Amino acid sequence: MKNTPHINPTADIAETILLPGDPLRAKFIAETYLNDVKQFNAVRGALGFTGAYKGSRVSVMGTGMGMPSMGIYSHELINFYGVKRLIRIGSCGALHDDLNLFDVVLAQSASTDSAYPNQFGLPGAIAPTASWQLLLNVYQTAERMGIGVYVGNILSSDKFYDDDPSSVSKWKKMGVLAVEMEAAALYLNAARHGAEALCVLTVSDHIFKHEEVSATERERSFTRMMELTLASI
Repeated sequence: MKNTPHINPTADIAETILLPGDPLRAKFIAETYLNDVKQFNAVRGALGFTGAYKGSRVSVMGTGMGMPSMGIYSHELINFYGVKRLIRIGSCGALHDDLNLFDVVLAQSASTDSAYPNQFGLPGAIAPTASWQLLLNVYQTAERMGIGVYVGNILSSDKFYDDDPSSVSKWKKMGVLAVEMEAAALYLNAARHGAEALCVLTVSDHIFKHEEVSATERERSFTRMMELTLASI
């Protein structure tokens, strides 16, 4: 397989891949849930593993933070390594009043304040959108497992520390459920290159209720999201 500046594969990469931001969480998923695991990447600390989950081949890889990082890894995984289904699993800050800590959000679409879409030279504004089939799979799996989920529009922002802290109120007024930093780039790359993509998120803090989970609680809530996503594939 071809090496890139960011991925030097030492094992096969499956057509379905889970993409947490934290490389150590990728390692945790591989060690906890997958059988016959082989590490395929360690370049720049972006740990990647391939194994089997209940007989299905699946890979998992850390992508780091932000749309530039997600953009690089998703582009290379699709175009150089034949990945067809990419599912981001991460955390989000809730905006909507109905959301609470630990809730699971399925990002049907991902609005963005980023200039990332500009590279495609479109004569208008595109709506970065999830794969319907992946979204349906996870939603139906959540119903079978008795896990309540919220489905809707999220915000993929380039800013973690915003100089204008009131800006998120404007997104909230438009019914945006939550904010994170990667999904829009993933959805755009998947659309451009003919792959399927989805973002599954756990609420780790609520921006307007000023609530956040502890480190221990974060680990438990992320585990539920991992199990839901793995069960859907």
